[in-house]
Formats: sequence, structure tokens, C-alpha cells
Amino acid sequence: MRVVLAEDLYLLRDGLVHLLQAHGFEIVAAVESGPELLRALLDERPEVAVVDVRLPPTFTDEGLQAALTARRAIPGLPVLVLSQHVEQLYARELLADGTGGVGYLLKDRVFNSGQFIDAVRRVAAGGTAMDPDVIAKLLASNARDEPMGRLTPREREVLELMAEGRSNAAIAQRLFLSESAVGKHTANIFAKLDLAVSDDDNRRVLAVLAYLHGTRG
Repeated sequence: MRVVLAEDLYLLRDGLVHLLQAHGFEIVAAVESGPELLRALLDERPEVAVVDVRLPPTFTDEGLQAALTARRAIPGLPVLVLSQHVEQLYARELLADGTGGVGYLLKDRVFNSGQFIDAVRRVAAGGTAMDPDVIAKLLASNARDEPMGRLTPREREVLELMAEGRSNAAIAQRLFLSESAVGKHTANIFAKLDLAVSDDDNRRVLAVLAYLHGTRG
């Protein structure tokens, strides 16, 4: 699997390169600035991009903006963003086009290599990998939305885990429920939020994220 990596700190960038290579990924470019990232994404057209938000030259949002620009040129380009903080604006921009293959992880909440590698693979496959804190912020910003008020506490738990990109099986394991019970909660959530039901996990997650982003139609 071909990867473009963008991280301005040399030690972290080098460590990520070695970690990804150890798990069978091919690093086609490892860059440290926004302009380099955009060139690499457009030239290499990787299967997934792993991108730090704040890159030279200004250390604001060069990484994210380069990724968004590349996604406009290459629709559906899978992008996994790494950030130090929960930035709702960044998360919302990433979700704005409604296509798959997106992730947003907080650097200090990635606790082991397996968690990170799983996120990279999930995003590359067209899925999502969203940090729980990011989802919590998006949920909080929609808390006053009337349809959200229809959800029971258990349905909100299921919604939050669904938005992180988890399957029914994973949600069932996390909440100590049967898969059939999770399926019923999911059906109730979609009905209450007026979302189209789908058996495809990625489409289901994208529908939920679009709702939280505010782009539902």
C-alpha cells in the first residue's frame, strides 16, 4: 500500500516511516512542508496520506489545506490527519465533501502501533477513523438540534461509536450488547435523524458524520 507522509519533526517522521514500513506499507514520499505535501500527493497519487495539520512555512494549517486541495483534484483521496488538538473547523473541513477515506487522530491519544496501523488501513479502505474527542465535540455542537434530542442515552453511545468508524460487531463488543441489539439501536438512530439506512458500514458512518457536520440534505 502506497503512502505519502507529512510531518515536520524529523524524529517523529522517521519513526512513522519505519513503523509503516514494518507493517508492509510503501512510503512513496515523506515530506516536511505544505508545498512539498501537495506536490507529492498530486504526483504520487498514494493509496493513503498521513498528514500533520501544522507544517512549515507558517505552522498553521498547511497540512490540512494541502490535503483538501489534493482531494479536490483527486476525489476520494484517503487522508488521515494527525493533530495535537481537537480542532472542530479542521474536522468539519475534512468531512465537508462527504466522501470516504477520512480520519482525524490526536497524536497524544494514539497509545500503540496497532491502533495507528488499524486507522491507516481503515482510511485507505475508504472508511473512517475519528478520535472519540473529535466526535464528542461534534456531538456537543449538535446537542441542541431537535432530532438529536430524540435519541436515548444508549442510542447516543451507539451513535458516537458509529461515528468513530466502528462496525456493529465492534460496537456490540464495546457496549456488551448483542449485534442484533446494536442493529436495532442503529435503525432507531437513523429513523430519528431522518437518515437513509444502509448495510454498508462506510456509507453508514459517512451519513452520520455528514449529519454531525451539518451537511445533511
